[in-house]
Order: sequence, then structure tokens, then C-alpha cells
Amino acid sequence: MIGLSFLLVLLRSKAIQKDTDTTAYWRIIGYDEVFFLYLLNLKIWHNKSRVRITGNDMVKQNIYLVGPMGAGKTTIGKMLARELSIPFYDSDQEIEKRTGADIPWIFDVEGEEGFRLRERQIIADLCSQKSVVVATGGGAIGCPENRQQLRKSGMVIYLYAPVITQLERTIKDRKRPLLQSKNREQILTDLFQDRDPVYQDIADIVVDSQKLSPRGIIAEIMGAIDKECT
Repeated sequence: MIGLSFLLVLLRSKAIQKDTDTTAYWRIIGYDEVFFLYLLNLKIWHNKSRVRITGNDMVKQNIYLVGPMGAGKTTIGKMLARELSIPFYDSDQEIEKRTGADIPWIFDVEGEEGFRLRERQIIADLCSQKSVVVATGGGAIGCPENRQQLRKSGMVIYLYAPVITQLERTIKDRKRPLLQSKNREQILTDLFQDRDPVYQDIADIVVDSQKLSPRGIIAEIMGAIDKECT
């Protein structure tokens, strides 16, 4: 491809002419100028190639989204995976797929302890994969083993959302076991106070999901990935 580009530069520059005395050779006029154009064309080609880098070539590690309920981890995760052309997983959805039961049922039958055990197993499995985007459950970072797995195998992105935003986004959600209470705001406040310092500690970058649009969040994350890859 580079050789073809070089030939095109030569032709377009009108810097070659056929030697009428020797039919087997070409005489190059203005060689220094042509060579400069070749280098310039090579640089342009190289830059275009870098722009096209996506997926496994761009992301050498996993990307993990952490944050509270209602932060938008699943929505942003799907968009980011689509942008990078790599697989997306939601740890809560993976638990439901593999157990054949929804999370409220698991909480009812096995309690939170049973759910966290399953969650730990799923997190370990997802962390063993390469070049994937993973949306984690809000409480996944409560387990030291999960935090260690996330840290060592990828980039951790904390989608920050204040309690008022969490409340607005989960007000109609009846499937979250920890929110099955009349005082949902107090529960979210208590969880946020306990978990926010852990999110902040584990995160490579923090993105305010309240202040940015989904596309704005993706742009900020892509910028961080680009810095990591260069």
C-alpha cells in the first residue's frame, strides 16, 4: 500500500520523465522534493492507520464500570462496547443467565450472602477474559477479592451519581432487593456513604454521570483509553 502511494505521489508531482536514450530506466527530476512528498504521504498513511485502530488492537485490557444503582453502568457499558467493537457483559445479568433465576429470587432464597458468593464467582470469570467491557453490580466492590481482580486486570471507571440522581433513576424500579423499603432515599444515602470512598479508591478515572450526557461520558472515557494506549 505504501509502495502504491509512493508511485502515485511521483506521478502526481510530475517529477519523473522517461529517458528517451535508455528505455530500461527512469530518470527522477527533483529527487529531494519527491522524497519529501513520499515521507509526508507515509506519515499521513500512518496517522490514518492509527485512527482506524479499534477493538482488541486498541484495548489491551478490560474496562470495568463501577458505581451506585442508577449511575447508568449498563447503558454506558453497552455504548462503550459498541464504540470499541468489543463484547459487553453485565455481572448481574450474567448471574441471572447462569442460575436461571432473577436476583430478587436469589436474595429471597439464599440471602445477600448467597448472592455475593455467586457475584464473586462471576466477577472472577469475567476478569479472566480479554478486551471486554463489564458493568458491575453496585455492591461488587464491597468484596476485597473483587477489588483485587478488577484492579489487576483492567481499567476501572467510576460513574459517579449523587443520591438525588440515584433516587430519580430508580424510583420506578421494583427489582432491586436492597431498595424494597419505604425509605429508599435513606437506604441510598447509607449505601453511598459506605461505598463512595471505595469507588473513589479503586477507580482509575471518575466520570460524573449527572453532569454529562451519555455521549459526553463516552467521549471522556475514550479520551482516557487513548491516553492509556499512547
